[in-house]
Amino acid sequence: MEKMSTKSENNVPDWNGSTAGENYATIMLRVFIDVELEDGTEKSVSYMLKLPHLTDFFKKMLENNNIFESESKMYKIYVPEMEQLYRDVGIEVKFGAKSYELKGAETDYILLEDLTPRGFKNANRLEGLDKSHCESALRRLAQWHAASVVRVATKGDYPKELIVGILKEENRAMMVEMQKSMTEKFIAGCKTYKGNEEYIEQVKDLQPRVIEGMFNMGKVDPLGCNVLNHGDFWSNNMMFSYDAFGKIRDTFLVDFQMSQYGPVAKDLYYFLLSSTKLEDKLTKFDYYIKFYHENLVKNLKLLKYSKSIPTLREIHMSLFRYGFQGYLTAVGVMSIVLLEPSENANLENILNDDKGTNEFKSSITTNDRYRKHIEIVLPWLLNRGALEIN
Repeated sequence: MEKMSTKSENNVPDWNGSTAGENYATIMLRVFIDVELEDGTEKSVSYMLKLPHLTDFFKKMLENNNIFESESKMYKIYVPEMEQLYRDVGIEVKFGAKSYELKGAETDYILLEDLTPRGFKNANRLEGLDKSHCESALRRLAQWHAASVVRVATKGDYPKELIVGILKEENRAMMVEMQKSMTEKFIAGCKTYKGNEEYIEQVKDLQPRVIEGMFNMGKVDPLGCNVLNHGDFWSNNMMFSYDAFGKIRDTFLVDFQMSQYGPVAKDLYYFLLSSTKLEDKLTKFDYYIKFYHENLVKNLKLLKYSKSIPTLREIHMSLFRYGFQGYLTAVGVMSIVLLEPSENANLENILNDDKGTNEFKSSITTNDRYRKHIEIVLPWLLNRGALEIN
């Protein structure tokens, strides 16, 4: 980072925040600053600044799960570790933006390089990602996962905080309450879905066991492939840059606040069910898994992984063992990804019991866009046995 000093406190003209419905857990600001460099020249620079919400609701959430502390460690320790693994074999890989530290900061924060001047941008989450975008995202995810596997093989297990993630016992009661506030609205929406008679009773039976199932999904798989899951791998948490002909040139990951070591199925279900185009969501699912596996194998070999390399069959076995993750994705993040932007679209309105937000919460599971996706995904999950919790 270039050494610089601000020319004047008044030269901080803009703090543009993310629009409603695009960032739920934090406040995201693009900060523009006019600076004077040590050689006397002037330069305009911009950064992305992530800050916590100041409401009591979010303060309570951060008490047992400081996502800023978690993400800060990812940028300081684990992302550089994984990039170095590739550097050690002569390959330069960058997973995301540079991060910076602020001296004397009086609040939690994440300060990042602004990627937009380099041509990076998000794809349209409402339309879903096409084949080229999905392949680019899966190629990057396979690089990330491969490095995490090699990291464990060479340095040992990740610390407990990355194995447990947000699934701490002290969070269970809060999660149960959140689940209660969402269950009623989802079941009401589910009753209106075409063909719901095929699965509605199983969905109802699941509800008392959803949180237990969620905790089970977060445990390390003793039988299969475990990776450091990004944990929140959906279309808004990746940025793409393009060449002059519109071809994808690079893909960067953002938001490492939910990273957790565990079954590879988590990131795969999360991404492929939440962020793909409607017409590709199921028809290309197996193709995308094969594409991911080919890239995982390629990168494990590049990194000189000395242990047994997961087979495509083993990846599919993980997807079947952890099929309930598909259900959690379909009724959770998929509904948020497909929701039209609105002033009501924030995490507090989704999770609280305020009757004033009932219409908004009902719209999450009954809007036409989500309905088209969930009406094909729920029968698919049923037929895969994913609505069963053992």
